[in-house]
Amino acid sequence: MIERFRVAPGSVTAVRVFGGDRLEIIDHHGRQPAELTVLASDPRAVAGAQPDAAATVLRHLVAGPDENGYAAGRILTLLSRHRVEQHDAVATRLFDTDSAAGTRVGFPVDDDAVVLIAAPASPMRLAQADPNPPSEVVVEVRRADPTRPEPQELPAPLAEPLWDMHIDASTASSYEVRAGQFIQIIDVAGRQCSDFLAFDARALGDGSEFGLDATTTRTIGGGAYPQPGLFGKFFDRRARPLVEVVRDTVGRHDTFALACTAKYYADQGYPGHVNCTDNFNVALDGFGIAARQGWPALNLFYNTAFDAQHQLISDEPWSRAGDYVLFRASTDLVCASSACPDDIDPANGWLPTDIHVRVYDSTRRFSVAVGHRLTPESEPVLTKPTAFAARTEKLTAQFTEYRGYWLPTGFDNFGAHQEYWACRERVAVMDLSALRKFEVLGPDAEALLQATLTRNIRRLARGQVVYSAMCTEAGGVVDDCTVLRLGDNNFRFIGGDPYDGVWLRTQADRLGLKQVWIKDSSDQMHNIAVQGPASRDLLADLVWSPPGQPALRDLGWFRFLIGRLGGPEGVPLLVSRTGYSGELGYELWVHPDDAETLWDRVWNAGAPHGLAPLGLDALELLRVESGLVAAGHEFDDQIDPFEAGIGFTVPLKTKADDFVGREALIERKAHPQRALVGLRLDGNEVAEHGDCVHIGRSQVGVITSGVRSPILSTSIALCRIAVQYTEPGTQVEVGKLDGHRKRIPATVSTFPFYDPDKSRPRA
Repeated sequence: MIERFRVAPGSVTAVRVFGGDRLEIIDHHGRQPAELTVLASDPRAVAGAQPDAAATVLRHLVAGPDENGYAAGRILTLLSRHRVEQHDAVATRLFDTDSAAGTRVGFPVDDDAVVLIAAPASPMRLAQADPNPPSEVVVEVRRADPTRPEPQELPAPLAEPLWDMHIDASTASSYEVRAGQFIQIIDVAGRQCSDFLAFDARALGDGSEFGLDATTTRTIGGGAYPQPGLFGKFFDRRARPLVEVVRDTVGRHDTFALACTAKYYADQGYPGHVNCTDNFNVALDGFGIAARQGWPALNLFYNTAFDAQHQLISDEPWSRAGDYVLFRASTDLVCASSACPDDIDPANGWLPTDIHVRVYDSTRRFSVAVGHRLTPESEPVLTKPTAFAARTEKLTAQFTEYRGYWLPTGFDNFGAHQEYWACRERVAVMDLSALRKFEVLGPDAEALLQATLTRNIRRLARGQVVYSAMCTEAGGVVDDCTVLRLGDNNFRFIGGDPYDGVWLRTQADRLGLKQVWIKDSSDQMHNIAVQGPASRDLLADLVWSPPGQPALRDLGWFRFLIGRLGGPEGVPLLVSRTGYSGELGYELWVHPDDAETLWDRVWNAGAPHGLAPLGLDALELLRVESGLVAAGHEFDDQIDPFEAGIGFTVPLKTKADDFVGREALIERKAHPQRALVGLRLDGNEVAEHGDCVHIGRSQVGVITSGVRSPILSTSIALCRIAVQYTEPGTQVEVGKLDGHRKRIPATVSTFPFYDPDKSRPRA
């Protein structure tokens, strides 16, 4: 039996081990030091663990009221119990700045102990010649006796709980919470549904029953099965909020289908089967809540969907052991939670297990987040604010979850159209920190990128940026990206998908490239884009370039410089002449510690130029007009670069070296089936992603993106269409409703719709 634990950069993980176990510590991505501290009555409990350095991470832990501070407090309590003074803590230093990805160090365990594994984290600075962002460490424990250690049934509390309640399998319990308190509902073993009910406690005291209402919530929230996560707030039939979702590590649930009923089981041939509805009736009886034959509930962790025939289907839940949903009570509540007893279908993975409830005080503060897993085995990573959030949050409350970060969709007192025109006519600034950055380093770095990207990376000069596609063996697009060459063996890969790093590491292993490191620097560099005709004038006096670097005014298109903000002693930053707006523009990259300083300087300097903030809604208008593609719209791993409209990234004639997908792309280019075209629609209605495109009865294409263009005063769309109908001027129809009951006439056109020669970004 092997248990695995993750140590995030800058953190400490505590693991209990027993005599006979084997402990292995793994430098997962390479070049990441680790510190091992053993807490045991016998100093030789872990053979080979000889303290030889200060435990730097342990010595700097600070307990506090937030989540990180609470976790630090638990570690400090362990030190105290073992009579270790924090400032004297020592460790065995493991790995170094040259260790290969996957390097392992093993230790036999001779006696019971608690081991503390830390991953020291120093900030990556842009001026570093050899950047090495901190990365995770993985711990594996091979148990000698799997039955001996107590199973880790519950995740550590997020803070000090007010109280805990364990709900045994196939039962339900009721409880009361006060306004502002937090309710954490935990799936203990994974794949276990938990129905949740909530009622206004004050109204119950007055003899009125107001519980969660599906129709009201869906009408106000505007969705039935939101992805990912749940609605922000859930309402009663008076349109008053009862609970708000703060955090969700799963991202897939049912909303307001019935909790299981006696009738369901009887109809399936299991009369008398225990069920959630009867359990709720018993649990709520003491509060004067009338019994029902079926309770509409938030069915947490329940995996349901509507198929193409609009039939409600279900399968095993997506939740893993320790997954949870965290609510905040909007008013005093009477609640009930169940551990669903369904064992006759996959609803609970065929084996009902327990649910656990924790309640936290209203004074606690928890980040609003949704959990994402890069792979099925990965730990969930929670949504983060960007380093610019302290500034953008003062300008708007309109944020959306975008690939693991919160980004503004629009700004108060501006709006999408005003933000759009600022970018087209003056200058605008937007937060693009959700882009994923990876440092690709080492003697084999160029060989890896040459073998995985469609562009000829060998021709990339130092200081240059190139836009490329990264494809599967079948020719589908994994992601599009830009690559910066910082040195002979130093590259920075910038894409949109957090999985890009996993893909690159997988290919490095497949190709047997041992001297390359792929280090995630997404949390070490956050960036804003300053776009628009006045962007050069705005930034020229802000960005200082050292000797050997071009001045900002002289920076060429798809080039970058490494300089300072304001002067030689200013904040280090990287400036690339790139963007996603179709206008002259730049992207500015800094360490998160310097983000607010950068924002303030740009914001203040931009006032004379009419600077405005820019959200995702305005960006959509800009990028569709400019013919710029987006993942999940114009491309995915089933669509090749030619079909996606970025065939120019595949230089099959001039790149002789093989790369992933080359043979498939040769075939696809020779025998194209579909191509990306522009459409101009009649009238003012907007085509939506996924709308069908017809000639007569036959569907010939599909809309990938559509907007109402402010500058063209017409509705436009990008459309993937059969090659037989790509000729400009071809008349087609965009299908609405079922594709036949309503049609919008449209005309095939070339794209980009705006500035097709790209004279503005080249200016």
